[in-house]
Amino acid sequence: MSQQDKSKHIFTEAADPDYGTGELNQPLPNNQIPQQSMLPRHAYERIHDQLMLDGNARLNLATFVTTWMEPEAQQLMQETFDKNMIDKDEYPQTSNLEMRCVSMLANLWHAPASDQPATGCSTTGSSEACMLAGMAMKWHWRARREQQGKPTAKPNLVMGINVQVCWDKFCRYWDVEMRQVPMDPGRYVICPDKAMALCDENTIGVVGILGSTFTGEYEPISALNDAIDKLNKKTGWDIPIHVDAASGGFVAPFIQPDLAWDFRLKWVTSINASGHKYGLVYPGVGWIVWRDTASLPEDLVFRVNYLGGNMPTFALNFSRPGSQVVAQYYTLIRLGFEGYRQIQQACQDIAVHLSSQIAQLGPFELLSDGKDLPVFVWKLKDPSSMNFTLFDFSERLRLTGWLIPAYALPDHLTDTIVCRIVIRKGFTMDLAKLLLEDIQRALDYFHSWPGDHRRSRHQSFSH
Repeated sequence: MSQQDKSKHIFTEAADPDYGTGELNQPLPNNQIPQQSMLPRHAYERIHDQLMLDGNARLNLATFVTTWMEPEAQQLMQETFDKNMIDKDEYPQTSNLEMRCVSMLANLWHAPASDQPATGCSTTGSSEACMLAGMAMKWHWRARREQQGKPTAKPNLVMGINVQVCWDKFCRYWDVEMRQVPMDPGRYVICPDKAMALCDENTIGVVGILGSTFTGEYEPISALNDAIDKLNKKTGWDIPIHVDAASGGFVAPFIQPDLAWDFRLKWVTSINASGHKYGLVYPGVGWIVWRDTASLPEDLVFRVNYLGGNMPTFALNFSRPGSQVVAQYYTLIRLGFEGYRQIQQACQDIAVHLSSQIAQLGPFELLSDGKDLPVFVWKLKDPSSMNFTLFDFSERLRLTGWLIPAYALPDHLTDTIVCRIVIRKGFTMDLAKLLLEDIQRALDYFHSWPGDHRRSRHQSFSH
């Protein structure tokens, strides 16, 4: 390189040490590892620039997942990314924090007082927690059937059709017949009587949802418990309830404390919740808690010693970072009961306000209003009279950054298309005002253009 070229090269890097280099002017290979290394800063910039094309997480009103945490929580997570949650012998304090969280949740959900430690664990999310709960129900059912000398070949699980897809996965993976209560017009959650009609001696359990992802409504867990109590007394069966409280488990105890849905009910055997939803932790962390030690079959507990100690484990995943568990413990002690109450109440207040305002805009009709979870859903009053669909409406709002899903309800109501908004920590009344203004502008846009804007298409549904 000549002296002139060297000077030019030095000047370019001094003027722009990142984007002035030739390294950043070459496209990255998509399908193979690059032959050469690059500077850490350059690798960061290239990935950072590509991620700018993602949507703004704070404006994503489709997701239940936490999109904001305090800097102190983020710092703790960064400091514990390298700790393996399963290695309890090497990281005993991280393991201790996990069990503190389990005990706190067991108390929050009114588990019976006991001299034994609370029975439960952290998971990578509610999906894994539901798998563990389903396995425990199947194992208990199978043991009872074997003691009675009866066949164990045809277990079934009863639930509403509005369950999260993890329950479809459980039934398929563990060879369990899935029996679902369909929706009816005006009823978008499980019907206890119809659920009981699906139960028989092969039913391993019934799933109730504390916060449907389709509408945000709580299922009538107490009524479900009463119906199961009558059925079990009449038949001699022992059908339990698992409460999928992925979202509501961190909401109802704080702002609906008198609602009976948890271990206060006789037949509720296990509860799961997502720490990364209204538990206010970044993804992914979930929790599963059983009523007592006897509710978790011993056959599901494995003990391993090759990491240095004899450690019991009953999660599906093995190695995973301890950072989310640490963040959950931080959030629980940082906010306390009153802090959680204030945050969840603020979310609900905004949801109820926003839903009432949207209902007054003219073409919309609410299916839920945010008085259970801070989540609400609406449809078009008369879709045939509109020159747009909710899919078009959702797409129009994306132009201003808002991510609001449009989707069809499950079987029996597949002709009903709805939009859903999830209010989470970090969404304010100011943002609600801006959203309402953009919704009105979207309606004005469709009303101002003659002709039919409707297009038939399906938009994926986000849990």
